[in-house]
Amino acid sequence: MKILITGANGMVARAAIKHCLAIGDTVTALTRQRLDISDRQAVFRMLDETRPDAVLNCAAYTNVDGAESEREAAYAANSAGPENLVMGCLNTGARFVTISTDYVFDGSNTGFYTEDDAPNPQGVYGKSKLEGEERVAAANADSVIVRSGWIFGAGGTNFLSVMGKMLAEGKPVKAISDSYGTPTYAADLAKRLRELAGMDTEGIFHVTNSGEGTSYLGFAEKVCEIGGFDPGLLEAVSYTDLKRPAPRPVSSKLGSVRGLGPLPNWEDALKRHLVNVSD
Repeated sequence: MKILITGANGMVARAAIKHCLAIGDTVTALTRQRLDISDRQAVFRMLDETRPDAVLNCAAYTNVDGAESEREAAYAANSAGPENLVMGCLNTGARFVTISTDYVFDGSNTGFYTEDDAPNPQGVYGKSKLEGEERVAAANADSVIVRSGWIFGAGGTNFLSVMGKMLAEGKPVKAISDSYGTPTYAADLAKRLRELAGMDTEGIFHVTNSGEGTSYLGFAEKVCEIGGFDPGLLEAVSYTDLKRPAPRPVSSKLGSVRGLGPLPNWEDALKRHLVNVSD
């Protein structure tokens, strides 16, 4: 397939590029500098020039706290951007797959959120992502919207991705003990995105690694166990102690009722990640 991937500098995009090339796809990978997805005419021109079979949208505004004060930028990337891409795909006949987030939920469900549960985002980031979902679905119901969360992987700069490196260097780590989610390895997510691009299906899919989910502290403890790091470096904190600008769901574990086969357990995925990080 001819695959166009946006947000090419991001962790998931890099994993998707690697996977797609490995299975023989022709890949056009676009950074924000090459394609600002909030620019509709630029999107239309690029899709008309490249004529991909499918578009994997990995571009997003992901600064959860920053979105509270940069609302316009968040909505441009997370709402207008996906709509521009899906409209461009309609013009050229390309499949469209875009990534959304577990933060579309409010966190009141202590179990697993499925595709049947009603979203209720609390912060600007989650609201902008939900609006993006709605715009995509309204423009083309044949599109695929993938909700994921707690993503970690090679080259990632978020807390879950760099925790192993911090602990290996003997740095203390504060980890939240009372926020819960379902960790997702970027490499496994990328494979599922490509799989969905080639399937005759549509709508919302929740994609995370399998398992019971965990807290940030539980994830950190597992990093120590697998990596042989000192658990004494860990300090448990409450999410209320951090006083961050943006509200976040206390529990955003994702489950699926859409019938896709499960991804590997997140603990297995974490082992693969830590091996790659140490290489």
